[in-house]
This record gives sequence, C-alpha cells and structure tokens, in this order.
Amino acid sequence: MKIPTLLALFATTLFSQAAPQPIFDGKTLSGWIITGSEDWTVQDGAIQGQNDPKKKGSILWTEKEYTNFVFQCAFKYEGKIDSGVFLRHENDQIQIGISGSLKRDMTASPYIASKKGYPVEAKGVAELLKEGEWNIIKITAKESVYTVELNGKEVMTYTSETAKEKGPIGLQVHPGKEMKISFRDITLEEL
Repeated sequence: MKIPTLLALFATTLFSQAAPQPIFDGKTLSGWIITGSEDWTVQDGAIQGQNDPKKKGSILWTEKEYTNFVFQCAFKYEGKIDSGVFLRHENDQIQIGISGSLKRDMTASPYIASKKGYPVEAKGVAELLKEGEWNIIKITAKESVYTVELNGKEVMTYTSETAKEKGPIGLQVHPGKEMKISFRDITLEEL
C-alpha cells in the first residue's frame, strides 16, 4: 500500500468519528419533551429545573433516541437536591445530589429503579463536587456499560442488567422536593 493511500485511509477514519454535538441551543427547549409538571425553563443560557414540595416532579426528555453515546453537560445547584440523568429509559439513572432513600450525596452513582437502589457508588465525589459552582459530568453509555467522569476524573463504571438498547436521555426534577438545578453546555457524541 502506498503512503498517500495510507494517509487518506487514516484521515477518513479520523474525521469519520462523530464529534460532540450540542443538543441544547441555549435559548429554547426545542428538541426536548417535558413529562410531568412544567418545571423547566431556559434562563441565562441554561435549562433550569425547579420544583416545590407540592409538585409531582418532571423529566425533560430528548426528542431523539440514542444507542451508544457520550453525554456531557455542566450542572449547578445549591442546597439539597435530588436530580439526575436518565439513560435511554426511566429505570437507569445517574444521580445528581442527595439520594432520597440514603439521605446522602450519591452524585455520579447509578440509581437502578427496578433494583430500588445504587448497585455501586462513585468514588472521590466529595473532593470533586463544587456546590454552587458549575460542575462537568460526562456519561458514556456503551451498550450496557456506563462510565461517569466528574470534573475530568473517572469516578464510576457499572454494567447494567436493565440497560435498554435505544432510548432518549432525560433530566430529572424529583417529585416532592423543593429544589432547583441548572444545566448548560449539553452535548452528545454518538458512538
């Protein structure tokens, strides 16, 4: 094989990889579907989810469904919140904030609803998480394996027995909790 052919093959392979694409335009909820209470707004370039104890909670789902992907966003909150990112369906979630059942912070840990709990706990989160500031969470979902990075450091890998092959991604405002969380710089790279 000639050198120019090898270089062309390398360039084609390199550039055919999908780059992270924004899935939030910073202005509207276009491309998203609200289920539950109307708890979602866009303010200052961020999606804000806000709930009070009387509301039933809400999930903001992507209109599009995904198979294997890297989801990344910045999130910010203050106080006790119970939120998270749903992966392809409502059963598998990566927690953000305080677990309602454990009464402690389980950020970046998988919550599996059908198992009614957290099969593994993310490591080193207390040192990485910055309450009241923007944090970056990066979630890779490749088949049934979930890997989570928080502020640039890998903190958890879990193989889910309940992973779906394809589905939307959801952001949560937990029912019965007075809370507020913001999300911005939301991107997705399809694998």
